[in-house]
Amino acid sequence: MIVGEIANFAAYAFAPAILVTPLGALSIIISAALAHVMLKEKLHIFGILGCVLCVVGSTTIVLHAPQERTIESVPEVWHLATEPGFLLYFVIVLTTVFVLIFHYIPQYGQTHIMCYIGVCSLVGSLSVMSVKALGIALKLTLSGINQLIYPQTWVFAIVVATCVITQMNYLNKALDTFNTAVVSPIYYVMFTSLTILASVIMFKDWDRQNPTQIVTEMCGFVTILSGTFLLHKTKDMGDSGLSTSPSMRLLKHADDEEAFMQEGIQLRKQDSLRLPL
Repeated sequence: MIVGEIANFAAYAFAPAILVTPLGALSIIISAALAHVMLKEKLHIFGILGCVLCVVGSTTIVLHAPQERTIESVPEVWHLATEPGFLLYFVIVLTTVFVLIFHYIPQYGQTHIMCYIGVCSLVGSLSVMSVKALGIALKLTLSGINQLIYPQTWVFAIVVATCVITQMNYLNKALDTFNTAVVSPIYYVMFTSLTILASVIMFKDWDRQNPTQIVTEMCGFVTILSGTFLLHKTKDMGDSGLSTSPSMRLLKHADDEEAFMQEGIQLRKQDSLRLPL
């Protein structure tokens, strides 16, 4: 996970979040496959199809992603983060997270997957914005323009540390409580959607795109959501619904008929024994 986060950190410094985040679809395939092999969690044909749809939707988004915005200093990022639009999003996210943690998770955390995933996704969207700001600061610093002298750089670093710890904590709780093959794609879709929303609000990514590109990106999201919905709704279709072959069902039917006939014979014998009395 540390290696993966370092790679993500580097990617966010050189590309927009709307481009980097959807590439996390690869983790869905890996997580589902490892859960099937190592944890013996059933992944049927509909689960595979759901993963494929997620990848197709992510690819569509990547092909129509906007160009990276040119930023020359951390104070410029701080100015974007303190605009009214993103401040409103920040307040809404914090309020929702606190409500989920202190009200809904104690009551519904063990039965409703969206409680844990909601916290992870909401906090994750803020962590990505802070990671991008910190990545830009380090990139500019390494290029000779020192950004460590600005207090905003360290504020972003504190936000990153807090959000990542919270995100990993509740993600691990979700993985301990629910099926890994279901947690991964749902978390991916929510995290990606909220991250792109935060990026659109803060960095105004859609201002540099035409309507055709925006609509195509939305179609990619619909494809991802369709894959996740398919995987989530068919997670319980195990051996009883999908893997039972017609011959096995016919054999079971024959066994039921034989048991019924045997029960009828036993009843007739009991009636014949009681008849002389």
